[in-house]
Amino acid sequence: MTRRFDAPGPAISTKSTATPPAQKPGADRPRNTTFTAFGLASETEPLSPGLHIVATPIGNLRDITIRALATLAAADAVLAEDTRVTRTLLAHYGITTPLLAYHEHSNDTVRDRMVARLRAGEALALVSDAGTPLVSDPGYKLVQAAIEAGIAITPVPGPSAVMTALVAAGLPTDRFFFEGFLPQKAGARRNRLEALTQVPGTLVLFESPHRLPEMLADAAAVLGADRPAAVTRELTKFYETIRRDTLGSLSERFGQEGAPKGEIVVIIGAATHPDRPVEGDVALDGLIRAALERHSIKDAASLVADETGQPRRAIYTRALALARDSQG
Repeated sequence: MTRRFDAPGPAISTKSTATPPAQKPGADRPRNTTFTAFGLASETEPLSPGLHIVATPIGNLRDITIRALATLAAADAVLAEDTRVTRTLLAHYGITTPLLAYHEHSNDTVRDRMVARLRAGEALALVSDAGTPLVSDPGYKLVQAAIEAGIAITPVPGPSAVMTALVAAGLPTDRFFFEGFLPQKAGARRNRLEALTQVPGTLVLFESPHRLPEMLADAAAVLGADRPAAVTRELTKFYETIRRDTLGSLSERFGQEGAPKGEIVVIIGAATHPDRPVEGDVALDGLIRAALERHSIKDAASLVADETGQPRRAIYTRALALARDSQG
């Protein structure tokens, strides 16, 4: 998702007098490999060859790690979805690494060119517009190509809109499912929501602001209006807002207010009373039988209940019936 940054203030530039490291293969001219943070310029160490997957801020420029800054500064090039967005980040921290565009429209020729540079021993840093690369962006295709070519992959962890919204929603975080963007057309969206009804955990979705009211209405109708949910907007930015309520109430509120502005992440709690019947569910019976082969009835019921999100008492009752059938 394309995001604008909320900068904490102008960067303070400090000229470094350190001798720049030796050029890597593929570099055509010396360049400054420092970054500026806390008013100080820091010289980077040489970066190991390979593809470095670097998480960047989802809004607030201060949400970046020192390791990420060092990687971006030391890389031979930074591959970005939108070079204009990433240029703001690099300029703020005094980083002059060359920027190359890599986005959903990049074809096999572009990937082959990047892999060739990696084969030559270069260190390339891959970023998305914001957050952790490969989450709802095309970076995974380049990672796959690099892995197939035997090139080292180094993750540099950091901000993620998924985790930021999840921990702020006030809903269970022990088990969650990241859906990303739902289909744009209403029929396909409702069909996909229907498939998500029995996911035994918290749902995390991205949504465009102008589609949020209708998406919430469909979610309330398909998943249940009483499900707890949260709509987070502009996380880590100046106008950050988090609204927590039931799906029905949130749908009604945004239906009246209309589409909000900014980046949206929606968190939806798991069904409190799953409506899938325990008895007669062939797949569930298979899980119970498999568990009974290795565990007692009580332990098998607990394991299957934890795995599926079904009520423990209902699973235990079904496990008793299946155990009796197998003995009879």
